[in-house]
Amino acid sequence: MTSEFFQTIMKTLPNQPGIYKYYDDNNDLLYVGKAKNIRKRVSSYFTKTFTGYKTNELVKRIDKIEFTIVDSEQDAFLLENSLIKQFQPKFNINLKDDKTYPYLVIKNEPFPRVFLTRTKINDGSQYLGPFTSVGKVRELLEFIKQNIPLRTCKLNLTDTNIGKKKFKVCLEYHLGNCKGPCEGLQTAGDYADGLSQLRSLMKGNLNPVIQHFKNEMEQCAIEMKFEKAEIFRKKIEHLREYRSKSKVINNHMGNLDVFSILKDGDIAFVNYLMVSAGTIILTKTIVLEQKLDETPEEVLVFAIAQMRATFSSESSEILVPFEIDYPQKEIAITIPRAGDKRKLLALSEKNVNYFIEELKRKKMLRLEGKSDKEKEKVLLKLQKDLHLPGLPEHIECFDNSNFQGSYPVAAMVYFKNGLPDKSQYRKFNIKTIKGINDFASMKEIVSRRYSRLLKEKSPIPQLIIIDGGKGQLNAAVEGLNEIGMQGKTTTIGLAKNEEEIFFTGDRESIKLPWDSESLKLIRRIRDEVHRFGITFHRNQRSCGTFINELEKIKGIGKSTADILLKKFKSVKNVRVLSVAELAENIGKSKAGIIYEYFHTDEK
Repeated sequence: MTSEFFQTIMKTLPNQPGIYKYYDDNNDLLYVGKAKNIRKRVSSYFTKTFTGYKTNELVKRIDKIEFTIVDSEQDAFLLENSLIKQFQPKFNINLKDDKTYPYLVIKNEPFPRVFLTRTKINDGSQYLGPFTSVGKVRELLEFIKQNIPLRTCKLNLTDTNIGKKKFKVCLEYHLGNCKGPCEGLQTAGDYADGLSQLRSLMKGNLNPVIQHFKNEMEQCAIEMKFEKAEIFRKKIEHLREYRSKSKVINNHMGNLDVFSILKDGDIAFVNYLMVSAGTIILTKTIVLEQKLDETPEEVLVFAIAQMRATFSSESSEILVPFEIDYPQKEIAITIPRAGDKRKLLALSEKNVNYFIEELKRKKMLRLEGKSDKEKEKVLLKLQKDLHLPGLPEHIECFDNSNFQGSYPVAAMVYFKNGLPDKSQYRKFNIKTIKGINDFASMKEIVSRRYSRLLKEKSPIPQLIIIDGGKGQLNAAVEGLNEIGMQGKTTTIGLAKNEEEIFFTGDRESIKLPWDSESLKLIRRIRDEVHRFGITFHRNQRSCGTFINELEKIKGIGKSTADILLKKFKSVKNVRVLSVAELAENIGKSKAGIIYEYFHTDEK
């Protein structure tokens, strides 16, 4: 949509709260947004200069705008989230969670049955949940069965059928798991009390259930029914033991929702802890993909709305790590600084960190403990996916590393039959390159590595992986060609962000399926060279091995170099400064020396 065309329709947009929808020329929904003032919010897309490519791309595609006026910002917020969940527009945040969650259903029938289901039916039944773990729900059902007698049969227990004595009690009655409503041995009121206790248990609130059993135990004792009183005492102990196994923060804390967020590029990870009566009854981490340039605050608000709706939260307080503008003003937003609430937030952050580490672990392929046949199968798949001439039994991977644009080093890892051989790992200090030049550094270390292998007549790897894009790959291949390695191996580049694989001379990259065994192995090798390189670099810095390039300049000492690095962060930034800019920090004399050093070749 052109800005001229927008100007013609801008006056038709209302100055009221609501939601707006953008469509492309195929009438496909691109984006849904909320606004306190629809006209102001929509006009910002056409009057502001956006630096992000994605937002510019959205604006280019807009062909039609629709809007819906609502009564308040809160209503706009709720409607926006509902529409995003329903239509999943191309440019809205994408919640990467297509799972169906289990519920406990209290069936709409006489003496309702309680059972596990993943399907909600609009038949008047009550659904408790959803829950994140089927195993936990089954465990809870077993616990309920031991403490609250409810029927499990499918008999039609109408008053008429019970009155006609159509049914006989089954084994569950004799085992004490059911009170026999089929024969009229249990009233509907008593059965309803059991369901009320079940609802309390499902919300993590055990106190009403314990109190109910205490009253029953005391009544039995008064009536001198000591054996029955002992049964209730054991049930109370069982409930207390179950509560002690639960994660209880504070019995007096009440109901809370706790959220934490970590971002990695365009991916955000949000953890949710649902707390009921001071007990954590649910934990869930979700993955969200950003489509525009949303801030962490915007992503977190979106995630909160989605998860509170999904898990039917009724908590009136939310704990978050930083300030957010949450439209539902009746909900208290708390940023805890200390105490039990701060512990809860720390626990949520711990959960989101663990989730990310597990995700990384699953994305990598570890062949330790696998049979030779299993290892060979993975290597054959890698050979096929990369069109290699031979089985890649021997793989080497290189990575450059520097600190704030200074102290360049490099590392190489060695994998044999899919497994790391740490005795063959190699570290490189860059020797021939002046300053920071990743391409030239890669060429140097690859040339040094394979010149030595050729001289020693040592085995050459079937596959060389360069951690970097086309530039670093081309530099490495240039170095290999200069030492006569053409045709003796295959060299690929692995782009850092998109995990695209490049071959020399190819215009298009290869993108393997994210869950393929081949890419998992390549990730494992890439992450191992990162770990090894970073460790080497850190050790070198801590041992004082590095000499800053500025310190190599005659007439410049460590204190002067430290002043410049502290102010300008890197040698690369110092290199482009004018004499005047340098003189402001270190004086005219030393400024002239440094400027002359970096600009000698320009004369």
